[in-house]
Amino acid sequence: MILSHDVTGSGPAVVLLHSSVCDRRMWDVQWRRLVDAGYRVVRCDFRGFGDSPLADGPYSDAGDVLALIDHLGIASAALVGSSYGGRIALTVAALRPAAVTSLALLAPAVPGHQPGEALRAFGAREDALIEAGDIEAAVELNVETWLGPEAGPQARESVRRMQRRAFDVQADATVGPEREEVDLSGIAAPTLVVGGAHDVPELREVAAGLPARLPNARHLELPWAGHLPSVERPEETAALVLEFLRETAAAR
Repeated sequence: MILSHDVTGSGPAVVLLHSSVCDRRMWDVQWRRLVDAGYRVVRCDFRGFGDSPLADGPYSDAGDVLALIDHLGIASAALVGSSYGGRIALTVAALRPAAVTSLALLAPAVPGHQPGEALRAFGAREDALIEAGDIEAAVELNVETWLGPEAGPQARESVRRMQRRAFDVQADATVGPEREEVDLSGIAAPTLVVGGAHDVPELREVAAGLPARLPNARHLELPWAGHLPSVERPEETAALVLEFLRETAAAR
């Protein structure tokens, strides 16, 4: 199956990979700015999100992304990943280094990371609300957990809408994606790791520690951000990503 996706523009390819709280709509602003700046931009919905249906058997999100870029005839691309999308971007880069020109990772998850107490408590609370049939409360739990204090009403409503869509699509899920263990040390692509000062402390530490595991990475923490900077301040995040892409292109 080819993931549901949008593709437009011309020039160097950029692939946008969404958070597991959202879907490809989280990139609306960045999508337009990147296309206007002269990039060929792809954004997709992972299985069970947005317009991509559930899987009926074992699958790999990273494998789906690789299948999509092959389908589109893209030999190499910059990957921009938010949270879970960052984890998938890292996995893609580890599996096929030659296909990735650069990585911009926004509050990324990391392959192999085991959740700590705070994340386990969040997951247990979310599961309890879903099992009780209180989907609205589960949605609000995600909105309050993942957005920083400066996120405005538009950002909150956007996350609310996308998270509700994910819960609805995944209500009948019987299988989940494979958890691939990969070696990150072979990723040579220039990498920007962005953290949020208002993110869950455990995830701030993940972002801050990731450059020690990658040979060509740097870390930046945004003082205003929670876990989803591209939704909280979309224009500012678009400018940050564009600056990074231009820097890495000039260095090649």
